[in-house]
Amino acid sequence: MDDLAGRVVLVTGGGGGIGGALAAAFAARGARLVLADLDPAAMTAVAAPLRARGTEVECVPTDVGDRASVAALADAAERRFGGVDVVCNNAGVATFGEIASATHADWEYTMRVNFWGVVHGVETFVPRLLARGRGGHVVNTASMAGLVGMQWLGVYCASKFAVVGLSEALQRELAPHGIGVSVLCPMIVETNINENSVRHRPAALRNPGGAVVPSPGAMVGSVIPPAEVARRVVRAVERNDFWILTHPEQRELLRRRAARLDRMFEPDRW
Repeated sequence: MDDLAGRVVLVTGGGGGIGGALAAAFAARGARLVLADLDPAAMTAVAAPLRARGTEVECVPTDVGDRASVAALADAAERRFGGVDVVCNNAGVATFGEIASATHADWEYTMRVNFWGVVHGVETFVPRLLARGRGGHVVNTASMAGLVGMQWLGVYCASKFAVVGLSEALQRELAPHGIGVSVLCPMIVETNINENSVRHRPAALRNPGGAVVPSPGAMVGSVIPPAEVARRVVRAVERNDFWILTHPEQRELLRRRAARLDRMFEPDRW
């Protein structure tokens, strides 16, 4: 998209973390905003300084795991702004633990938000973007754990690999219509995702023994601020990049994965 000024940008998980940073970054480019989050107070805290600087912001309490709630979000955006131009399916939760000890509640909660939350955003907003015929862009938040399988993150990896595959297919389908698609695959970002994932987990999907905490060293890599992630997302929308990578150490990890795949074609293995 050539110019973000005046465009309407929707951000789920807009009450803080990467979502809050996305709101600030798009607002700085003159966009109007629709924020969606389970936590109205958190959204208000994000929206207040942006409104003070003249940005139009609509806050809509939303449960992305509930299709009807996302449909209501789309209707609210259309009532306020006539529709949206950029859809950031960003809401997500973190789930730790080894696959063998994961509960069904772990699977259901993680997929409900990380995968179905994106699906609901896609099935709700993409037909509306197509109907408007004005182009647009969809940004789906996945993870480096959607590109490389990681111990202690198996359930989370499954949800994020699904988002990457969905996004790759969606990009091919929407390109002829002038709608861009990006998939965001960060490593560790300085957010409260761990705490919020526990706090917002529905009672029916909680584990009797409480949340699983990762062992020391389970998460490796540098930690970057959400603002740096948001900068890269805005750049990707402007350049119509598909991949959004955030950490320099990702390059070697991805090279090693590609090399392992390539080695399977060597004559003694093939």
